Amino acid sequence: MNTTHPTLLASLKALPRPAWILFLGVFLNKFGSFVVPFLTLFLTRQGYSMGDAGLAIGAYGAGHFVASGLGGHLADTFGRRKTIVLSMFLAAITMMLLSQARSLPVILLLTALAGLAGELYRPASSALLADLVPAGQRVTAFSAYRMAFNAGWAFGPATAGFLAEAGYFWLFVGDAVTSVLFGLVAFFALPHGVRSQQAESNWSDALQLLRRDRKFHQVLAASFAIALVFFQISSTYGLFVTQLGFTAATYGAIISLNGVLVVFCELPLSAITRRFPARRVIGLGYALVGIGFALNAFAHTVSALIVAMSVVTFGEMLTIPVSVAYVADLAPALMRGRYMGAFGLTWALGLTVGPSLGMVLFHYGAAVLWLSCGALGLVAASIISAEAGTPAGLTVSRRGKGAAPDPASTRPEVQ
Repeated sequence: MNTTHPTLLASLKALPRPAWILFLGVFLNKFGSFVVPFLTLFLTRQGYSMGDAGLAIGAYGAGHFVASGLGGHLADTFGRRKTIVLSMFLAAITMMLLSQARSLPVILLLTALAGLAGELYRPASSALLADLVPAGQRVTAFSAYRMAFNAGWAFGPATAGFLAEAGYFWLFVGDAVTSVLFGLVAFFALPHGVRSQQAESNWSDALQLLRRDRKFHQVLAASFAIALVFFQISSTYGLFVTQLGFTAATYGAIISLNGVLVVFCELPLSAITRRFPARRVIGLGYALVGIGFALNAFAHTVSALIVAMSVVTFGEMLTIPVSVAYVADLAPALMRGRYMGAFGLTWALGLTVGPSLGMVLFHYGAAVLWLSCGALGLVAASIISAEAGTPAGLTVSRRGKGAAPDPASTRPEVQ
C-alpha cells in the first residue's frame, strides 16, 4: 500500500479558488455570530429565569433542526449558492427583529426563526466544499473550512464580550451585518455546485439509501450523544463561569481560546489524522471532549478552566474535520446536501435538547452536569468505534442515475 501523503502546504495549494472564497464568507459570518453565545446571559440579565433561557436556546436548536433537513434538500435541488444567499439575508432580518423582542413567546418564536434562517446555509456549504474537492483532500479542506470558521469564533466572542458591556443591542447589529456580508460574497463569488435534477432529487430514494447505510447510522447516533455535550458551551457553561465569580468578558475569552487553538493547530493536526482510519480518530476525539468537560467539575480558577477547555478543543480538532469528511465520503454526489443535512439534524437535535437537559442537571449541581458530559463523551466514542457492516449493493447505489463520476467513487471503502 502506498503510504506517501502530500505535505500540508501542497494540499492547501491544491484547493480550488472557490473553496478559499467560501472560507472567507464563513469567517465573516462566524466573526459576527455574537448573539447565540451570549443569549443565556442576555436573557437572565433581563430578568428571565435559567429555565426560560434554556427554552430560548432550545428554540434556536429547533430552528436549526428544521434548517438541517430543509437546507440539505434546498442544497440538492435549489442549489448550493442560492441556499447560502437565502440563509444569510433571512438571518440578518430575523436577528434585527429579535433585538426588539421583549415578551418570552415572541423571543422564543424569533429565536427559532433565527436558528432556521441562520443555519440553513450549513448543509449547502459543506456539500459545496465536497463538490469542489476530491475525496483524498477533504480532511484538509474541511480543516481549512473550520480554520476560517474558528478564526471568526476566536475573535468574535471576545469582541462580543466587550460590546455586551456597552449594550446587547450592538451584538444583534453586528450579527446581522456580517450575515449580509457573507450573503454578498456568496452571491457574487461562489459557484452553483452540483444540483440534482427533479427526477433524482425526491426524498423517497434518499430515505431508502439513508435507512440502509449502517455506517452513517453510527455517525448519527454518536454525533447526537456528543452534541448534547458540545452545546453546553453556549448555555450552561456561561452561567457556570459567571457563577464562579468571573465576568462575561472572561467567559468570552475562554471560549475564544477554543477558536484560537483550532486556528493555529487543527490544520497541522489534520496532516496526521488523515492517515488513520476515520472512525478511530473520531472515537478518540469524542472521548477527549467528554474528559475535557468532566474536568470542569474540578475547575474553580481561570487556569483550570483553560486546561479543561484545551482538552475539549484538542478532542474537537481530532474529530470534527474527520467526521465531516467521512460523511462526505459516504454520501452519493447527488445526495450530499441531504447527507450533510441529516448529519446536521443530529447536531440540531442536540442543540434543541442539550441546553434544557443541561439546565436541569446544572440545577442539581455543576459536578453532576460535567461528569454526565464526561460519560456521554465515552458513550459517543464507543458507538463510533464499533464495527458496522455495509449492506450488499449500497456502494453501487451511491451514484445517482446518469451522474458524472465522482472523485469519492475511486476511494477505498471508507472505514
